[in-house]
Amino acid sequence: MSLPHPPHRDFLNIADFSSAETFALLALAERMRVGQYSKKPLAGKALAMIFMKSSTRTRVSFEVGATQLGGTAHFLSPRDVQLGRGEPIADTARVLDRYVHGIMIRTFAHADVETLATYAKVPIINGLTDLSHPCQILADILTIQQHLGDVRGKTVAWIGDGNNMANSWIEAAAHLGFTLRLACPEGYDPDPRMLQAGLASGRVHLLRDPREAAAGADVVTTDVWASMGQEDEHAKRALAFALYQVDAPLMALAASHAIFLHCLPAHRGEEVTADVIDGPQSMVWDEAENRLHLQKAIMAVLMGNEPL
Repeated sequence: MSLPHPPHRDFLNIADFSSAETFALLALAERMRVGQYSKKPLAGKALAMIFMKSSTRTRVSFEVGATQLGGTAHFLSPRDVQLGRGEPIADTARVLDRYVHGIMIRTFAHADVETLATYAKVPIINGLTDLSHPCQILADILTIQQHLGDVRGKTVAWIGDGNNMANSWIEAAAHLGFTLRLACPEGYDPDPRMLQAGLASGRVHLLRDPREAAAGADVVTTDVWASMGQEDEHAKRALAFALYQVDAPLMALAASHAIFLHCLPAHRGEEVTADVIDGPQSMVWDEAENRLHLQKAIMAVLMGNEPL
């Protein structure tokens, strides 16, 4: 007999929660972070974790988070599922939802996550796609609020590639009421559709000069120049991004209270210098920890019926 499937919702993009719900989710994650939450809403429940792309932080944070909430998490690599051998995503969805109460997937094509959500009768959580990385961005916002207070009205400077992180920053700025300045080299802009929506919101500004983006910013953040799957472009990208390194002079242009964020892994000496990422303004370790708390909040709401 298959598992009962009550009505559910997915988390594929930041806007899948309303602005009010997102701030409630962040408040729940903050209670978890400071130890004010002890319920076990995942007791007797299981999370399947599909990793078509590997990750340290995503795997460990979801596994530990599910355990802390009373549930179990089951790691599935490309060797462990039939997707890599041509099984349709729809078939995988219809099998897994007979076994588990939620599915987290970290993969390449965003359309694959959308297909999984279409056919699965359990909540789907986007652990990363080439288009977006919503769990990471909400963990980053949790970090901003931890150190700087309400994210609304703040200014975030994104320096570097218009990748999945940049796309989700764009979505978050329009959704949550802060200003985002993107400094990307020509030819490396974010997804056109998401960028146009962000520009239309008035919250997002596309620049070419990283110094202009960083000036007076509350947060300076970046990512590797060549993401997973782009390693063969490393030399080309190193030339294109040479002026987009976050170093001490760039950080000095930001507000005196500014913090530095990086989703990790970082390449010291490339997108960021060691004195910045290992310096007093760097909050990357709190940021990494906050993946755990934010994702616990998501699982508690989607799988454990925790109200927002």
